[in-house]
Amino acid sequence: MKTEIVRLLKETDGYLSGQELCSRLQVSRTAVWKVIEQLREEGYQIEAVRHKGYRLIQSADVMTEAEFSAWMKGRRLGGNLDCNDVLDSTNNRAKRLAEQGAPEGTLVTAESQTAGKGRRGRSWVSPPGTGIWFSLLLRPDIHPAHAPMLTLTAALAVAEAIEEICGLKAGIKWPNDIVVSGKKVCGILTEMSAEAEQVHYVVIGIGINANMTEFPEEIRKTATSLYLETGKKVRRARLTAAVMARMEYWYERFLKTSDMTLLKEAYTARLVNLNQEVVILDSRSGSEGLCRGIDDGGLLLVEEKDGRLRKVMSGEVSVRGIYGYV
Repeated sequence: MKTEIVRLLKETDGYLSGQELCSRLQVSRTAVWKVIEQLREEGYQIEAVRHKGYRLIQSADVMTEAEFSAWMKGRRLGGNLDCNDVLDSTNNRAKRLAEQGAPEGTLVTAESQTAGKGRRGRSWVSPPGTGIWFSLLLRPDIHPAHAPMLTLTAALAVAEAIEEICGLKAGIKWPNDIVVSGKKVCGILTEMSAEAEQVHYVVIGIGINANMTEFPEEIRKTATSLYLETGKKVRRARLTAAVMARMEYWYERFLKTSDMTLLKEAYTARLVNLNQEVVILDSRSGSEGLCRGIDDGGLLLVEEKDGRLRKVMSGEVSVRGIYGYV
């Protein structure tokens, strides 16, 4: 009922009478009043005027099903919501739900994580009420070898959504960091369950630094938030819905070819490394070259000093001395 009341208030230009709410929802006035009070406690500013009804003045910045209902309507991705206050990790929760048969498009969110995960076993700082922490469950009919490209697909979707909602120029540091003003604003971690020739499910975990005002000393020089870049608080549910909309668009295009053929141009255009000198940090030490984009398989193309084109499958890649950490 909470979700329906939020939706009706947002759709109404002016006041919505208590009697109309009761009639539409087939509940008592007392039940409506209790839900209104719960919404106020969550941060919604709702005005109540005798003989007029209720009017939504301002929505709360919360990651709840009630709030998402206003932004995600009929989406293939994000249509099934699992909203939580605290989780160890949204990826862990999404994997548990996947094993229980949750459908493709299930979106797991949390206000905070106690054990958020980044790439290469790193931890991800996830303070409550400020960031966007969610995981998306996919069940693509693709070969397991193609699944890592979904990380790049998600990066493209996040970058476009940030630009759409926040008006910021968002770039991508291959393969999965979203960069604004030379600093990281989002990380993506993809995990998969598969057999030799079949993917059971893929979980894409996304952490966006939305409304943080400060960062721990060890990452202060390389991390930023949307709030720090714009000076404005971002509505987290709205941005999450925008990510889902863009992800749905690019995911459908990805499934047509099971590779980056239809995404490569848009992805390459956002590479902060493009045509810049990069250092490939891997087990072979640090070789240098010029970033020339990606191939259809999502591999990074690096032109080495002898003119040969090297395809980089994994490893940290950074631009030297131009964009800070990138």
